[in-house]
Amino acid sequence: MLEDLLKSGRCFKLVCGAGNEEPEEVKRLVYVYALAGCRFFDLSANEDVINSAKSALNLAGVKDAYLCVSVGIKGDPHTNKAVIDYNKCVNCGSCESVCPEKAIHYAKVKKTKCIGCERCWKVCPRGAISYISEEKKLDEVLPSIIKNGIDCIEFHVVGQDENEIFAKWHYIRQNFDGLLSICVCRTKLSDEAMIDRIKRMIDGRKPYSTIIQADGFPMSGGDDDFKSTLQAVATAEIVDNAKLPVYLILSGGTNSKTAELAKICQITHNGVAVGSYARKIVRKYIDRTDFWASQSVIDNVVNTVKPLVESVAYVII
Repeated sequence: MLEDLLKSGRCFKLVCGAGNEEPEEVKRLVYVYALAGCRFFDLSANEDVINSAKSALNLAGVKDAYLCVSVGIKGDPHTNKAVIDYNKCVNCGSCESVCPEKAIHYAKVKKTKCIGCERCWKVCPRGAISYISEEKKLDEVLPSIIKNGIDCIEFHVVGQDENEIFAKWHYIRQNFDGLLSICVCRTKLSDEAMIDRIKRMIDGRKPYSTIIQADGFPMSGGDDDFKSTLQAVATAEIVDNAKLPVYLILSGGTNSKTAELAKICQITHNGVAVGSYARKIVRKYIDRTDFWASQSVIDNVVNTVKPLVESVAYVII
């Protein structure tokens, strides 16, 4: 059971990307990380993506894995997609060079690959890039997904619209009786307000039926050092200090150093979710046209990601 994996304190969660709606890419990601020992996967709330992940697990011969789908509120960065204003764009290529998902090519955005990380917006010299929120309507996407079979729903609540947050949270609670995850960060809330929101959201739920994913700095991963993961650990410390009856997972700038730093800081947690860094280190492999045809490619990528997966298990033991 997923609860047993969390209780072990050794849960490595692969974040394929809430905005990543490329089934083939997700299939390859899930396949190699499953072979490397990952058993918890975070996916876009998209049936094609979920089916691709299940197909990958079957190919890998893994039967003890768990799937989580992510949904959010309007304005949450995980629901945003980049838009380019061609009246301002000079096709300089700056945005394409920094996009970690390779979602921009010749100044055109492939929305199914865009994860809303804002890297392109930060480097655009002409201010030609903005974002639109494409949050999913829960009553349109969740019923069929729940029927199809998932193990967890993660709700991203980066924002201040309490009415929207609690209306959607109520819908999720009423329609799914499995584990729920709340992804929180401090970008728009004080520490006290973040804990208060968590307390109100878990009120009335059974103890340890909720995961809190402490998102230090959303989608900031990329480098494998202590500085990159500092905010993830700091945010988790705030949740840990609150002593709530929840499972705690670290995210947002996570890498192979996260579990080590959490241990140094004596933070009790149940696992680490890695997205940007986990996808970065396999990009050159999973983009290959001969991916499925070459066993050496698959062996190389599995050997590449094993140390990352094991960094969570081996440091915590």
